[in-house]
Amino acid sequence: MWQVVYITSKEEAQEISERLQKLGFLVKIEPMDDYSYQIKVPESEAEEVYDLIHEWF
Repeated sequence: MWQVVYITSKEEAQEISERLQKLGFLVKIEPMDDYSYQIKVPESEAEEVYDLIHEWF
């Protein structure tokens, strides 16, 4: 099951996704509307990814 860990703009979502994938995480980006995108990861990785994203931003 996938869990949302961050909601942001398309550009920032792509940047975060690339950084996470380089670290070996599985990542999905899904649009919410024209301006907001959800970053999703497997539930088992969500806490670690959430912590990483908040260290970066």
